[in-house]
Order: sequence, then structure tokens, then C-alpha cells
Amino acid sequence: MDGKTRLGDFLQARRSQLRPEDVGAPTYGERRRVPGLRREELALLAGVSTSYYTRLEQGQSLSASPDVLDAIAGALRLDESERRYLHDLARVGRQRARGRRPAPERVTEAMHQLLDVLGEVPAIVLGRRSDVLAWNRLGHALFAGHLDPGAPDLPAQRPNMARLVFLDCHVRDLYADWPSKARAVVGNLRLVAARQPQDTALHALLGELSAKSAEFASMWADHRIQACTVADYEMRHPLVGPLTVIQQTLSSGPGPVVVVATTEAGSPSGAALALLAQATSEATTQAGLSLDAARTRPRAVRD
Repeated sequence: MDGKTRLGDFLQARRSQLRPEDVGAPTYGERRRVPGLRREELALLAGVSTSYYTRLEQGQSLSASPDVLDAIAGALRLDESERRYLHDLARVGRQRARGRRPAPERVTEAMHQLLDVLGEVPAIVLGRRSDVLAWNRLGHALFAGHLDPGAPDLPAQRPNMARLVFLDCHVRDLYADWPSKARAVVGNLRLVAARQPQDTALHALLGELSAKSAEFASMWADHRIQACTVADYEMRHPLVGPLTVIQQTLSSGPGPVVVVATTEAGSPSGAALALLAQATSEATTQAGLSLDAARTRPRAVRD
């Protein structure tokens, strides 16, 4: 799907989600065959001609200026993330496809140090496609304790959080309000897809999720945008029970981001997280002792 098609699909989807009463458009009691605003109503709100807006929605015109795009965003009542997404789609549509492969993603030494410092705070490093590039001990235990803790170190086996949320029953059960988490994942992937239109690995992931999850396909078709920066999630952890965490995305620009999970001081959720930290620490210590014992155990003497 090219930039022109994505731009038109986004405009049409968001226009259909606005009701005349939402924007004060008169209906005179008439019954409408399709939901949402008509093109002429949206064009009037944006201050452009109906023919021009129609060409834009049909992908026949990509010459919209930033001011026009902002006017359309205002008419559609887009938030800041959605407005930037609209501009990204228009920019991609105007540019020629270069087929440039995105640079490989790596975890910097500074990020490794940050994970070490955040020893008692669950933290994971995510790439642009939501691949898990690294995690600390507690981040692994909270988000995907059923997986191999060393998986992020092997590029071919790296977990992908979007794939886990939609296709892994353990992670799905982890979130009490799974649809809210799922919509956040889809909304963030839409932002990435607009910024990285030539990322073939990303498009392969989107195709896989659409084919394997009807829920993902439905949410993707909804064209909702959501920047995953700060969000509260109630979790049902198999080891420590229910807890509510605040997931925050720490970013310093393009490249991988660090996602941390915190709890309210002195809360039952904080106690549950401390219990998880203790349990995983004891398990790690026990595993280390077992490994040391195996290394020092005398070998059987053959006759």
C-alpha cells in the first residue's frame, strides 16, 4: 500500500467516525446511508473546496500544504499524535520510494548501564518494531517470565511485544484490560509505519499479525493512532497476583526506547512488585549455585 492510499484511507476512516452532532453540522432530520460526516461537510469545516478534499481523500492530490493539513486535522478533531501522523502520511506520499533498509538496531552501552541501574525497576529496551532488544531481570519476570531470559541476545529469537500481546496467551492473560493494551500497541505501530514506510520487516510483521489475529486486523482497519508514552495497566501476574503499574516510555530521539514499569509507593502493587523482585532474585541465586555445583562435581572415573 503506497502513501497516497494510506493517506486516503486514514482520512476516510476518521471522517466516518465523526457524527454530524459532534461538530454541530445540521442534519434536518434526514436519514443517512453511511455513518459519519460527508465530504462536503468536512471540507466546509476545514475551509477547503469539496473537490479539493475529494481528490486528497482519493489519492489524486498530494500537494496539501502544512496549513491545509492542520486545518483538516482540526476539522477531524485529531490529537497531536494523530496530527503528526497525518503530516507523515502526506510527506511519504510526496516522496519517491527509495527502498532503503533501516539501519540495524543495537543497544548502546549507556542503555545497558541504565538497565543495570534500574535493577529493582522492571525495564525493557524495545526497537522500532517493538522487538525486545534487552531487558533486566525484573523486566523479564514482569512482562514475559515464561520466555528464555537470554532470548533478546539472539537476533533470530528476539521476542516481539506486539506479537506477544496478540498471539501469546500468557501475555494476553497478563493484562486485565487486554483490549486497551492491544489498541495501544496497534496505535503505536501505525505511527512507526508512517515514519518507516520502506521497512519491509515491519510490513511483514503487520501482515503476520493481520493474518493470525482477527482482532489485530479489525483494530488496524480502525486507523486509530496512539503514542505509547505513559499508561496505567492492571496486570494479573501468575506469580504475585494482581498489581497496577505505570508503563512509561523513555526516549532520547530516534532509535530504541526504554520502557519502565513503576508502582505507587506503599501500595499493594508496590508490595507485589517487591515480592516478584525477591522471588526472581532467589531463583537466580539458586540457579547460579546449581551451575557452580555442576562445574565442581567430580567426573565419574571410567574403568
